[in-house]
Amino acid sequence: MKKGIILAIAGLTLLVGCGNQQDEATKVPAKPKWQGARYHLAFDTQAAKPNPAGVTIPTIKYTANPDSLEQRVSLVVRFDTSGVKKDGPVMNQMVMAPVDIHGAEGTLPADYMDAADKGLATFLKAYGIKGKVKITVALARSSLSSNPGDAELNAKRLSDWLPVEVGFKNLHPTS
Repeated sequence: MKKGIILAIAGLTLLVGCGNQQDEATKVPAKPKWQGARYHLAFDTQAAKPNPAGVTIPTIKYTANPDSLEQRVSLVVRFDTSGVKKDGPVMNQMVMAPVDIHGAEGTLPADYMDAADKGLATFLKAYGIKGKVKITVALARSSLSSNPGDAELNAKRLSDWLPVEVGFKNLHPTS
């Protein structure tokens, strides 16, 4: 009878020990397939052709989470307005009209980037900004309003902000 009790206790101890090892193995979380924002952005490393507008944003390449692709996105461009000498409020961002994108990888269309260059040049010219300008770009859902607040922008942003410094030369001064 003593041997039976000892054997039973030994068996239970063995089972309890094995059970703890299985729990530890199931506690290790599986690494997610995609980390970070739904879209990852990068600038094309090739030198961009100078734009007649006076400023050229490098071509933007995107890589998307294949499980949550968007069909239409808007480009948001924020620019540094710290050197602006104007009274009153100054806008520091531009939201482009939505554009169709396809697939998990690609670049934003050349004509869309050309329109972004022209729009940014209009803002920089209006504010009298010249020389090097720090900008950041991000992709957002196409339902983003044209003048979003920070809360709306953060809720609809699909990528992290990507910074770059661009040169602006006002090719058509008014004076």
